[in-house]
Amino acid sequence: MAFTLTSKAFAANASIPKKHTCDGSDVSPELAWGGAPSGTKAFALINDDPDAPRAGGWVHWVLYDLPGSWVALPENVPKQESLTTLGGARQGKNDFGKIGFNGSCPPPGKPHHYHFRLHALDAALGLKPGATRPEVERAMQGHVLGIAEIVGIYERH
Repeated sequence: MAFTLTSKAFAANASIPKKHTCDGSDVSPELAWGGAPSGTKAFALINDDPDAPRAGGWVHWVLYDLPGSWVALPENVPKQESLTTLGGARQGKNDFGKIGFNGSCPPPGKPHHYHFRLHALDAALGLKPGATRPEVERAMQGHVLGIAEIVGIYERH
């Protein structure tokens, strides 16, 4: 079975509802996955916008050390560093300088693509809460068993 990531909030390559953006309630979408590779001990999620006008894109969400037994994230994950309700998962700093999820908020104009990438890992990263995307990516090196992705689109006029 393939490692897949889905959302009840939006279909792959379809519009992200306003509720999950800076124009709405700015809450994280529900995500679910299946087919994680054998040996998965933890997950790390990075949500970014490569269409952002800044080199390297814009990071909207960094979550890591979610236990490998989990198969979903609920809607509206609390914007706090440690998530005891999610098996001790931790959240890092996004490019807004905040902890947790901050939704799509592109400048008016062309639609932007928001990538949600879930990394299946052979070990927890053990990073302190508040890690940045580069810190998480460095810690993941040599531990990624597979990556599942869903892309949503959002446009402001």
